[in-house]
Amino acid sequence: MLRVVTSFCILLFSLGLDQAYVREYHEYDHKPTLLKASLVPGFILFIFTVALCLLAPGAISKLLFAVDSTPISFLVILCILSAFISRFLSLILRMQERGLAFSMSQVLPKLLFLVIIGFYVLFSLGFDLLHLIIAQTASVALVTLIYGWNTRREWIEAVGRKIDRAKLKAMLAFGIPLIFGGLASWGLMTMDRLFLRSMSTFTELGIYSVSVSVAGVALIFQSVFSTVWAPIVYKWAATDIDPSKIDQITEYVLAIVVFVFTLAGLFSWLVTYILPHTYERVQYIVVACMSYPLFYTLSETTVVGLGITRKSVFAMYSSVIALVVGVSANYFLVPVYGAAGAAVSTAIAFWVFLFCRTEFSSRIWRPLPRKKLYASTLTCLILACALSLFGEAHYRLFIGLWLLILAAAVMTFKDSLKSAVYLVSGIAYKRKRPSFTQ
Repeated sequence: MLRVVTSFCILLFSLGLDQAYVREYHEYDHKPTLLKASLVPGFILFIFTVALCLLAPGAISKLLFAVDSTPISFLVILCILSAFISRFLSLILRMQERGLAFSMSQVLPKLLFLVIIGFYVLFSLGFDLLHLIIAQTASVALVTLIYGWNTRREWIEAVGRKIDRAKLKAMLAFGIPLIFGGLASWGLMTMDRLFLRSMSTFTELGIYSVSVSVAGVALIFQSVFSTVWAPIVYKWAATDIDPSKIDQITEYVLAIVVFVFTLAGLFSWLVTYILPHTYERVQYIVVACMSYPLFYTLSETTVVGLGITRKSVFAMYSSVIALVVGVSANYFLVPVYGAAGAAVSTAIAFWVFLFCRTEFSSRIWRPLPRKKLYASTLTCLILACALSLFGEAHYRLFIGLWLLILAAAVMTFKDSLKSAVYLVSGIAYKRKRPSFTQ
């Protein structure tokens, strides 16, 4: 619950200015002024909200954990504040392309949390809610301090700068629609569990949660790409680079998405060797669960037109439309199919999310080549959903279908495969080849 409310508060109090900061970074000369304009409004809103909550000091703890505890409430406030500040300080490292420092900052909170929990176990203390909250808050706060040290030059300079009100107004116009889109995206990623919790059984919820965890391998691809992609594409936009470069990257990402789907479909049976018999159905559901990170990653390449033209309201529309589709599908499918129904509903919702982002970008910015994109992803979606619902009875048939899709993908993306082979060969023989980002 603490992690859920923290992610929600970062989304709410950022006011979309974190994404506006990324958008404006390469086009605004005074970077510290931009940082201050991005952080201060949300910080003021946070302080005002905390002041209201402190009228009843134990209310936060009672609302989240059904425990009336003032110390826990203060720890929750500290955790959210630390995470909020970390969000903006991490953007400095991200936009400066300090990859190692940014990557370490993503790993450190989890590592420190495990170290503190290990300390509790080692000395047999702290087996209660208070100590668990302390561990989570301490790990986030320590990482914030590390962020602060790594970015000290930037934020110290920002403190003395005066906020550019005209720029702030433009950033709010860009960022505020993203709040609603972000809330819709947050709902997209949590509604499946909520429906399973309320309309199915804990067994189905457990099977689905394990399936999502296994599919989390694809989240690594999504996380790395999303982190790297936004700074690169906005730098390209600032230098008026040929838009066909973006089409080329979209083609490569589409090829990766299709091959990941087909390989996951062909080898999903391997999870039965690492999971207990109770979770045998995971092998049929896991491919559909990969739809979220894969379709989301692909949409990041097609939606750039909305960011470049600053038409962020259409990104919000995409999230809201997908959320409505996802809620409707979960309502009808979860009571009948349980975990499989939740997986199918989320997969359909994120394909609609991809479709809407691509169509809006094509109409607002410039037409994108998308026939191959829709045909390939829709084929993978249909097969993944069918596998979730009917795979247990016809698994061998689905293996054959995935093999056909793999053969078709090799033919469809042969040019991308050749480029990849040439790139690998060039690295192997130390030839001078264009890099991926070039």
